[in-house]
Amino acid sequence: MRATTAGEHPCCVTWYGAAGPAPPSQSGATTGKPHSDGRAPDELALVLAQASVHAIESAGGFAGGVYLRSRTPGLLRLAVLGGLPGALFRPWWRMHVNRPFPVAEAYRSGRPVHLAHAEEAMRRFPQLMAGLPFPFGSLYVPVTDGREKFGVLVVLRAATKGSPVDDTDRRRMRQAGDRLAAELAGLSAAGKAVEWEGEPVCVQLPSVTTPPVRIGNFDWDLAAGTVSADDELCAILGTSPAAFPGTIEALAARLAPEDAYGLWALARHVARSGAPATRRMRLRGPDGRPHLLELTARARPPGGGPGGRLSGFLVDFGTGPVVEEATDRLPRAVLSLDRVGRITYLNRSAETLLGHARSQLIGRVLWEALPWFGHPAYEEHLRAALLSDEDVHFTTHGAPGPEEWLSVSLFPGHDGLTATFAPADQPAYAPGSVTLPGAGLGSPADRASALYRPVALAIALTEAVTARQVSAVVTDELLPAFGGRQLAIYLLNERHLYLAWETGFPRGFLDRFDGVALDARLPGVETLTSGRPLFFESMEHLAAAYPGIPMDSHIGARAFLPLIASGRPVGSCILGFDEPRGFSPEERTVLTALAGLIAQALQRAQRYDSEAALARGLQSALLPHRLPVVENVDTIARYLPGTQGMEVGGDWYDVVGTGTGLALVVGDVQGHGVAAAATMGQLRSAVRAFALAGQDPREVMRDTNRLLIDIDPGQFASCCYIVLDPVSGVAQAVRAGHPQPLLRHPDGTAEVLDLAGGIVLGVDAEASYPVTELRLEPGAVLALFTDGLVEQAGIDIDLGIEHLRATFSAIGSASLAETADRLINEARQAADRPDDIALLLAARWSEPTRQAP
Repeated sequence: MRATTAGEHPCCVTWYGAAGPAPPSQSGATTGKPHSDGRAPDELALVLAQASVHAIESAGGFAGGVYLRSRTPGLLRLAVLGGLPGALFRPWWRMHVNRPFPVAEAYRSGRPVHLAHAEEAMRRFPQLMAGLPFPFGSLYVPVTDGREKFGVLVVLRAATKGSPVDDTDRRRMRQAGDRLAAELAGLSAAGKAVEWEGEPVCVQLPSVTTPPVRIGNFDWDLAAGTVSADDELCAILGTSPAAFPGTIEALAARLAPEDAYGLWALARHVARSGAPATRRMRLRGPDGRPHLLELTARARPPGGGPGGRLSGFLVDFGTGPVVEEATDRLPRAVLSLDRVGRITYLNRSAETLLGHARSQLIGRVLWEALPWFGHPAYEEHLRAALLSDEDVHFTTHGAPGPEEWLSVSLFPGHDGLTATFAPADQPAYAPGSVTLPGAGLGSPADRASALYRPVALAIALTEAVTARQVSAVVTDELLPAFGGRQLAIYLLNERHLYLAWETGFPRGFLDRFDGVALDARLPGVETLTSGRPLFFESMEHLAAAYPGIPMDSHIGARAFLPLIASGRPVGSCILGFDEPRGFSPEERTVLTALAGLIAQALQRAQRYDSEAALARGLQSALLPHRLPVVENVDTIARYLPGTQGMEVGGDWYDVVGTGTGLALVVGDVQGHGVAAAATMGQLRSAVRAFALAGQDPREVMRDTNRLLIDIDPGQFASCCYIVLDPVSGVAQAVRAGHPQPLLRHPDGTAEVLDLAGGIVLGVDAEASYPVTELRLEPGAVLALFTDGLVEQAGIDIDLGIEHLRATFSAIGSASLAETADRLINEARQAADRPDDIALLLAARWSEPTRQAP
C-alpha cells in the first residue's frame, strides 16, 4: 500500500455554502481534484455523491459509487466511492469498457448486472473474484439518457447466501440510475462536461448506530444558507457564539472532507424532496476527535418555496462516555475504524502497545498513522474485512519495534471495523527468518492471497497479445502481490539476452546487461541456463554469490526467475525489493509457477510479432501504393491497422481512372485474418476490372455481389462506390450496406450524405443497388471511410459519425493531407483499436484555387 500525504487523498474535498458564491467552473467535475478550503464542491461531484448515498441506502448496501466516462474513449473512471477508503481500491479506479468486469458489461450492454453472492460472481466474472476473492454481493445499473451513456452506478452489499436479487432491489437500483441519468443529462444540456479525469471523491456514509446524549445543536435554513448554533455547539467547534458567523461555510470548514460530502448529499436530498427525515453520521471536529451528529429534516409547509430546514444535534465523545471507560479496563488493545479507514477510537491498552497517544492517532487514516500497516498483504486483509461480514485474523510486525510481532483481528460492521491487537511470537514464515520445510503462510487469508494472485495473473495474461502487454500485466499483477518495486524482463535471441522491459531500476543501470551472452556469469543468465530460480534475501547475499557484480542503490532482496515454456528457453525475469526479506517455500513455488505462465505468454507474443508482421506485409501488398493524378481532383488515403488480435482485417480503398470519370472505392470484408485479406484482394481486383470495363455503378456493385457469392459463400462485405466527373463535378454513387460518406461544402459546412443503398454484398444474388446522383462544387471535399473510424465500444455509431462530421467541418481550409491526418488522429492514439480503418478523401478544385495534397 503506497503511503500518501493528506493532500494526496482522493477524498480531500471542501465546500461552498448553500447561499454562497458559485464554485469555479473548472472544479472537481473534470479534474476530479476537489477543493481544500471549505468551499462547496462542483455540481457534478455533488450530484454523484448524493446519488451514491441514496442508492446505497435504498439497496441496503454498505458501499458503492459511480463510474463515469472520461475523455479517453472507452475508459471509465471511478468518480465517487462511498463507504470505502479510496487508496485501498486504487487498482479499480480505471475500467476499460472492453474488460471482463460487471461494470464494463453494464456500460457496454446498457443492461443492469446483479450478483447476489460470490458463487454467481465467480461463474460470470472470474476476473472480478480473482482480484476481490471475498463473499459479497454487488449491483450495477447503467446510467443512460436515451442514446447517451454517462457511466455505471454501483452498490456493494452483503451476500444473500445463494438467493437471487429480488425485484424490489432491481426496481430501486433502476430508479436510482434513472434519477442520476436525468440529473446528468440536465448538467450536460447546461453546458457542463459530464466526464471525470481525476481521482475519486470519497464519501462518508451516514451511520446507522444510535447516538448517545445530545450536546450542542444548530438549525440550518437550506434556502438562505444561514445557520444558528447554540453555545454548546460553538464550543465543540472551537469558537464562541459571538464569533460564529452564522453561515454553513463556518461549519463546513471545520469538518473533514468526507463528512462534508455526506452532509451535503443529505441536505440536497432534503431540499429536493421536502419530506421529513432523520439521519445519523459521524463528524470529525477541529481537534480531530469524532462526534456523532443527528440531523432532522423538517418538511416544507404546503405551498412553500424550495429548500427546507435541517436541525442538528452534535455529541462530543470527549466528555467521557461509559463505553470508553469500559474498554480502557480491557487488557487487550482495541481500535476502531470508520469505513473510509480513519481511526475513530482506541483504548489505553492500544496506546501502550502501539506507542502512540490517542491525540496522535484519532482522526487519521490507519496506514498513514501506522506506516508499518501499509504492507500489500495487510491491504488484502483490510479489503476482506470491508467487503465481507466475516472476521479476519492475521499476524503483522513492525510495531512497536521492527522485530516485534502482533496478532491482529478485524471485526467488520456496517459502520466500520473494530480491531484488536495482542503480542505474538514470530511465525516461521517471517521475512528474514529461516524458513523450515513445510512452513506455511501465516493465516488462511495469506494462503488465499497466494492462490488468487496466480489466478488473476493467468487470466490477465490470456488477454495480453504483445510482449509489451505481457510485461505490463506482470508489472500490475505480480509486483503488488509480493511487495516488489523493480521488474526487468530479458528475452533470448541468438544466445544473447536483451532487455525487453524494466521498471523501478535507476535510469540506465540495466543498460550494461543488455545483450549479454549465455556464457556470462550473471544471475539473470544462470537462472535461465540452469532452469532454477535464484533467491537472495539481500544485496549482500547477492554480492557474496557473484563478487564484482554491479549494484544499484537498493539494499533489498532479489529474485531471478527462468522463463521457460514447454522446455524451450524464452528469457529471464528479475524481481527487486526495497528491503531485505526472506522467501517462504510457498512464495518460491508460486513465483516459479508464475514464471512458467509468463514464459508461455511471452512465447505467444513473439509468435504474434512475427505472424502479425507477415500478415501486415500481405495486406499492405494488396492495397494501392499510389493513387492516380487527374485534373481538378485531388485524392488521398489513409489506412490504420487494428491493435487487438494478431489477424489483419479486410478493409480496402481504391481510386480507378475510367472512361466515364474517377471511381472512388472503399470496402470492408467481414471478419479478420488471412482469409478476409485474400477475399479483400479479390474484391478489389473485381471492382477495378468492372470499372475499367466501362460498367456503370449499378452494374459494378451487382456483379461484385454475385462474384463474392460464387467465390466465398457465407462471406459478407460492405462497399461504397462513387464515380466522379472531374470537369462537371457530377457524381453517381452506389452503396452496399456501408456507412454513409461525408461531404464538406466550399463554405466549410459538412453533412452526412443520404445515399440510397442495398444490402451488404454476399447475401442475395438478385439484390439491386440503386444509384444516387450528387454534385461536388469546386472546393468541396468528399470523405469515404470504413466503420472502424466511427465505432467505439459502448457508444452508438451515430454519435461516432456525428463526431467525425463535426471534426470534418471544423478543420477548415487545411490541406487534404492535414485533413486526412486530423480525421484519423484520434483513432491513431487509441491503445486498443479492435478494427482496421480505411479513409479516402477526394477534393474537387477549380484551377485557380487548386491545392497540393
